[in-house]
Amino acid sequence: MKTFKELGVVADLIRGIEEKGILEPTEIQELAIPLLLKNEGDFVGQAQTGTGKTAAFGLPLLQRIDPTQKRVQALVLSPTRELAKQIAKQLFHYTKYTAKIFTEAVAGGEKIEGQIAALSRTTHIVVATPGRLIDLLKVKAVDLSTIDTLVLDEADEMLSMGFQDELNKILEFTRGAKRTWLFSATMPKGVTRMIERYLSPDAKHVTVDRKNPVNKNIEHWYTVCTIEEKPDEIARFIKAQKGRRGVVFCRSKAGVQNIANELTERGFEVATLQGDLSQKDRDKVMRGFRKERSEVLVSTDVSARGIDVEGLAYVVHHQLPDQIEYYTHRSGRTARAGRKGISMAFITRGDVKRIRELQTELHIKFREIKA
Repeated sequence: MKTFKELGVVADLIRGIEEKGILEPTEIQELAIPLLLKNEGDFVGQAQTGTGKTAAFGLPLLQRIDPTQKRVQALVLSPTRELAKQIAKQLFHYTKYTAKIFTEAVAGGEKIEGQIAALSRTTHIVVATPGRLIDLLKVKAVDLSTIDTLVLDEADEMLSMGFQDELNKILEFTRGAKRTWLFSATMPKGVTRMIERYLSPDAKHVTVDRKNPVNKNIEHWYTVCTIEEKPDEIARFIKAQKGRRGVVFCRSKAGVQNIANELTERGFEVATLQGDLSQKDRDKVMRGFRKERSEVLVSTDVSARGIDVEGLAYVVHHQLPDQIEYYTHRSGRTARAGRKGISMAFITRGDVKRIRELQTELHIKFREIKA
């Protein structure tokens, strides 16, 4: 394994990332960073959720910024507000010992006036969700004509959340960018079409473990039970984790509330995320969960997008997701940064066939846990 210095990362950035506990490159970082530092063209990187993609594009991106030029030099697109803010925060930490590089995160859920004011100041990197960026472009609050680098992070997530039209508009706006870097955990047809339409045919491609789109540090378990037995079985599993924290996924808002009530009645400290929450309340829930005021977060798929909480030991599937990609992204909440984790599904007898499909499609092996 190479060091960050051997990959070409400058000393000031290495000092910043080491303070954040990033001491050795992950596989995607080792493969991507030299290419992104040396290459002037487009890039496609496929790697599982939780493998360090932010540093993989963030370090080369920061190294390419000229702090003396007071213009937007790079745009990073992210599927959710939480992830956008998280990326901006990480870039800020990485630059602790470098010349000042200004990054601004803009996303829905906050007043646009404040974001317009922030963008009027010197900004080198804009991290944005597609919808809010379109709003800002309409009022000419941001100039994308000057950007050198466009980064599409979690491209599959942005498409699955319905941002196809917004992405097409933004990609038309940014055709003048010297380079486009696309990162994705999976490569569904929509992402492939976007690559063919907007990226150069000469784009460099890096794939980390294509045969294993799900992190190999995750153990996949399932247990068969009736719908009525699920609350007790889930509670038994969480209790067996002995205080380690995790996320329970439900398909619907009603499901989130029901299972949260069931777990609360059984003595667990539970936080919930679902679509009816205001952005202010969502932020409050996530702050509390990160500060370990609750041991379990119960969430819908959409509400949990972009959640990155360190040290989560497990993911529970109250029901299996409708889409295979959702299983990849759900499971990716655990076993981050080289840790181990468990992805536990509670299924009825009729879902056993679905387990076999997931095994085949994702090249994973489920272990049945007898109730």
